[in-house]
Amino acid sequence: MQDAALRLKALMEQLLGAPLPVRIRAWDGSEAGPPEAPVLVVRNRRALRRLLWRPGELGLARAWVSGDLAVDGDLYAVLDMVAGLVWERGEDARTLRGALADREVRAAVRGLVRMAGPPLPPAPPREEVRRRTHLHTRRSDRRAISHHYDVGNDFYELVLGPSMVYSCAYWQSPESTLEEAQGDKLELIARKLDLKPGTRLLDVGCGWGSMAIHAAREHGASVVGVTLSQEQAAYARKRVADEGLTDRVEIRVQDYRDVGDGLYDAISSIGMAEHVGSERYLAYARALFALLRPGGRLLNHQIGRRPRRDESAYEIDEFIDAYVFPDGELAPVGRTVSQLETAGFEVRDVESIREHYGLTLRHWVANLEAGWPEAVRLTSPGRARVWRLYMAASALAFERNRIGVDQVLAVRTPDSGASGMPLRARTWN
Repeated sequence: MQDAALRLKALMEQLLGAPLPVRIRAWDGSEAGPPEAPVLVVRNRRALRRLLWRPGELGLARAWVSGDLAVDGDLYAVLDMVAGLVWERGEDARTLRGALADREVRAAVRGLVRMAGPPLPPAPPREEVRRRTHLHTRRSDRRAISHHYDVGNDFYELVLGPSMVYSCAYWQSPESTLEEAQGDKLELIARKLDLKPGTRLLDVGCGWGSMAIHAAREHGASVVGVTLSQEQAAYARKRVADEGLTDRVEIRVQDYRDVGDGLYDAISSIGMAEHVGSERYLAYARALFALLRPGGRLLNHQIGRRPRRDESAYEIDEFIDAYVFPDGELAPVGRTVSQLETAGFEVRDVESIREHYGLTLRHWVANLEAGWPEAVRLTSPGRARVWRLYMAASALAFERNRIGVDQVLAVRTPDSGASGMPLRARTWN
């Protein structure tokens, strides 16, 4: 009798204490749930074992990455529904243990255990990073960066498009192309930094060289770009050579902590500070401050999270840490500003571009889905699924104001107080 979906739906609703808004299709071909809803496909019993052994976000991620769990229909709609039922309610292993005091919940869990079959825990997908420490040493940071960025330049070309910019674009209009929006973002940063011919710019976490090339080609700046990724550096150097900019752009494989040839007129840090770690953030800010000349500007473009009443309760996102950005940490923008000020900077402007990141991520997801067979060939089915899930879920997180992204413009203002900033703010707009 094909009834696994009906039984699973009833057990999940009993466990969650709410109607299941998605339709379930089980391994035996049965379906249950709202007829017009997107379908959550439970391909085998192993998916249940993953959830039972690691309840919450990491169990769901393992089932998705391994292919045990899939979606038939609108992925964004399913993620939005699941977020409301699980992630935003904080349904992790600790809250589940607390819920087990309820007799009905215990009965539902026993029912899931019986459906799941043999009790042995499935091995995590090979794409998962199993290191659980967050040291932020030079060695651990190199490994974390390599895990994320050394996936293959061809894969990033497929996802990011010709701009090869892996950070939030700046949309003048929703009808703009991704390449236009990324170009507008680079130009916005250049204007905020007041780049001119001869300006000496340090681009920290330079990626594939897009900001460095834009600064040199469009504004005549002399640029040093640093990255920890060998693949990024090789790609960026070729782009620089192809543009005929080798006399103005140098790409290094170097930790920002090892840059010793300051002073620079300007520093851009675009989507890099999230890798620094909360314990080392002040040291990061001080290192950049020391590399700037008096009157020099810093543009820090960084993802941030909403503040918590109890900041000590903040935990790194399990899925992101295990599959996407090992050791990555998010901080509220207020903490970022405070740390920069403590390091000696004068913060002159903070611009939130949160909605812009939702648009950017949806374009990246569309690129990935359009080139899905090639993406799988270039990486692996599991890696491609990681990227699809993380980018789609992140798009919703930005759109729902669960996380944001801010450009913080700061100055190493000299003792005289002459910041060099215009009297009227935001002359770059």
